[in-house]
Amino acid sequence: MMNTRREMLRHGAAVATLLMSAGLLPTTVRAQAAGYNAGAFESKTMADLMKTLGASAPTESKDVTITGPDIAENGAVVPLGAATALPGVKNLLLLVEKNPSIMTSMFELTDAVEASVSTRVKMGQSSNVFAVAMMNDGRVLYAQKEVKVTLGGCGG
Repeated sequence: MMNTRREMLRHGAAVATLLMSAGLLPTTVRAQAAGYNAGAFESKTMADLMKTLGASAPTESKDVTITGPDIAENGAVVPLGAATALPGVKNLLLLVEKNPSIMTSMFELTDAVEASVSTRVKMGQSSNVFAVAMMNDGRVLYAQKEVKVTLGGCGG
């Protein structure tokens, strides 16, 4: 039986919690497991997500870019990327508006790395996608793009 990525993450988090409670995880892994925000990944809208993360209302910005295909032939593996050249980025998020859970990924960054990430996400249908930059000064900036998903890769 093949597990979905979310099921694997959920099981991995459960195992990490058990190991942490038994004192079998290193301190750095314990901190990451304890800091995991399950509510953020359960949010259905951007407003709910920002409230859960304790962030301000997002503002559209030309300083944030999102990359992805105009048309995705296979909704199971849609390549998306987020980037900004602004200093002081705390988190970069990739959101898919019409997914059951709007947040697909959150990357924690420091000024020691370039604020540019990419991954592949699953999209069940055509949707607006968002790249969100959460800044150290409290600002939340975003860019959006529409990605159309074809059914079975045949345009149906």
